[in-house]
Amino acid sequence: MKGRVKWLDHMTFVGEAGSGHSVVMDGPPEHGGRNVGVRPMELVLLGLGGCTAFDVVHILRKARQPVVDCEVHMEAERAPEPPSVFTAIRLRYVVTGRGLSAAQVHRAVKLSAEKYCSASIMLAKTATITHEVEIREL
Repeated sequence: MKGRVKWLDHMTFVGEAGSGHSVVMDGPPEHGGRNVGVRPMELVLLGLGGCTAFDVVHILRKARQPVVDCEVHMEAERAPEPPSVFTAIRLRYVVTGRGLSAAQVHRAVKLSAEKYCSASIMLAKTATITHEVEIREL
């Protein structure tokens, strides 16, 4: 996996992933930014959400569960002093389908957290990660 980050101006940077996709990152005005992009640590949190959502949908599809939607809501707390690592992360999964097995959904979340989601396993080294699951029926 490769990537590149290039400084544009002020405190604005563009990150380009090896896949060719780009994202703009910026800092808050009090640190010289113009608030035109996502903060780098927000991007880390979004990466966690994307990683675990990908796993959950993939596992449920493999289990032939009728999943039609999956959202992960993330909330994180950071250490007050540098390095301001994440210390607590709450993940709330909202999984929607027709006749989903609650046991299968909980299994998918557990497998993601404990085996498949690299981001979750890495971040668990500094943060306590909790999981909440809501299953919505169509």
